Amino acid sequence: QVQLVESGGGLVQPGGSLRLSCAASGSIFSFNALGWYRQVPGKQRDLVAGITSLGRTNYADSVKGRFTISRDGAKNTVYLQMNSLKPEDTAVYYCTGGRYISDQYYGDYWGQGTQVTVSS
Repeated sequence: QVQLVESGGGLVQPGGSLRLSCAASGSIFSFNALGWYRQVPGKQRDLVAGITSLGRTNYADSVKGRFTISRDGAKNTVYLQMNSLKPEDTAVYYCTGGRYISDQYYGDYWGQGTQVTVSS
């Protein structure tokens, strides 16, 4: 089994920053890439960012230049640094373990999610 545990969500004002963390444990050999999705109630989950085992990254257009995904292989942890946050970034953020197919990231294993609220 794979366990993915997120932390770092919360309430932040527009323009502020948050850093999400996700610790992976269990059968981590089941995946070779990591990523973050987000979901607003009533809408589908959208990919925010992905990162390969070699550190290559990709981002949704809406977060490029503001969010940065990174990973610490020794700690089996992935991070999402979120800067210049906007109210439309408000969502539940999910950490995932997955794979890349044709340069597109797909999450196969999911954490429980952490709420990020951007509001004044």
